[in-house]
Amino acid sequence: MSINRHFNILDYTLQSLLRRKFKNIGIIIVFTFVIFITGSVLLLSYSFKKEAMLMLKNSPELIIQKTMAGRHELIPVGISSEIMKIPGVSKVEPRYWGYYYDSLIKANYTILASGESLSANNRLLKGRLPGINENNTAAIGRGVSEARFLNTDSSISMQTAGGRPMDFWITGIFEADSELLTSDLIVISRADFMKLFGIPEQMATDLAVTVSNETETVVIAKKILSQFPDTRPILRSEIIRTYDAVFGWRSGLILTLFSGALIAFIILAWDKATGLSAEEKQEIGILKAIGWETSDVLEMKFWEGLVISLTSFLIGIILAYIHIFFFGASIFAPALKGWSVIYPNFKLAPYIDFYQISILMSLTIVPYIASTIIPSWKASITEPDIVMRG
Repeated sequence: MSINRHFNILDYTLQSLLRRKFKNIGIIIVFTFVIFITGSVLLLSYSFKKEAMLMLKNSPELIIQKTMAGRHELIPVGISSEIMKIPGVSKVEPRYWGYYYDSLIKANYTILASGESLSANNRLLKGRLPGINENNTAAIGRGVSEARFLNTDSSISMQTAGGRPMDFWITGIFEADSELLTSDLIVISRADFMKLFGIPEQMATDLAVTVSNETETVVIAKKILSQFPDTRPILRSEIIRTYDAVFGWRSGLILTLFSGALIAFIILAWDKATGLSAEEKQEIGILKAIGWETSDVLEMKFWEGLVISLTSFLIGIILAYIHIFFFGASIFAPALKGWSVIYPNFKLAPYIDFYQISILMSLTIVPYIASTIIPSWKASITEPDIVMRG
C-alpha cells in the first residue's frame, strides 16, 4: 500500500508538471543551457589534459635547452659527452625539431628529424617512416595529408632557409595514441632537416636526457645547470603541470565569459527559493485540505524538482558530449587550443571525468531541489485556509 501511495504521488507530480508545461519548459531550457556550457568546458578541458598526458607519457624525463637573453636557441651537440659523465644519466640524444609555416593552407607544421626519439607507439596507417640517412623522403601526419590532399607516393614541397624549393616524397602517413602529437607532424631525415632550416653541423634543437632512476631527475637537472649555466633543464613533470595549469586557466576563462548564464540560473533558483506563486500555494492548500500530509507535499515537490533538474542535467550533458566528441567542440576548441594550433582538426577521444560530472551535479541538482522544497515546506505547515487566502 505504501508503494502505491508513492507511485500515486509521483503520478500526480507528473500531471502537475504538465499543467504548467510552458513555465517548466522555460526552466528546463535555462537549466539545460547552463549545464551544456559548463559540461562542454569540463569535458573539453579534461579531454585535452588526457590527450596531453598521452602525448607526454613517452617523452624524455629531462630536456636540456640552451638559452641566450632568456630565449631558446640551438645547443652544441658536443656537451652530450659531458652530460653522460654525470652519475645517473643513461643516455643523451640530440633532438632536431622546428616549425614550418605553410602559406598555402596558412598552417604551421611540426618538422622532426627521424631518429631514436620516434618511439614505437607511432603506428603507420600506410607506408613507412623515412630512413635516418634517407634523403628527400617524409612521413606525414593524417592532418597534413588531409589538408594538402596527399597520399603515399605523392610529394610535398617546402622552402629552405635560403629560399630554394625542396621536394619530399611521402613514404608514410601515420598517427599515434594522441593525434595532438602527430596530426601536424612531418618526419624527415636529419640531413634534410639541417638543409631545410640551415642549421650548422654539431648543433641541435635540444638534448633529450634519459635517467636511470626517475626520482633522481631533479638532482641531475641541478647538476647540469651548475655545469652549464646557460642551459635550461625542463622536467617532464613540469611540462605536465604546465599543460594542466594552461587548460585549467583557459577553461576558467571561458566559464567566466559565460557567467551571465550562470547568474541567470542563480536568479532562477533564488526566485523559486524566495516564494511560491499564488497558484502553487493554492494547490498546496487544497492538497492539505483533502488530507495530504506535510511529508506527502514535500515528496511531491522533491519529485518535481528532481524531474526538472535531472532532465535538464541529462539533456545538457548529452548535448555537451555530442558537441565535444561528435562536432569537434566547434564553439570552445579555438579558445582552449590556443593561437598556435590553427590546424590540425582532430577528433578527441571521449574521456570523461566522472568526479567533475558528479561535482557539477551536486552544485546544480541539489540546490535546485532544495530551492523547490524549502518554500513548499513553509506553505505545507501553514493552515490550509490561510494558505488558500494567500
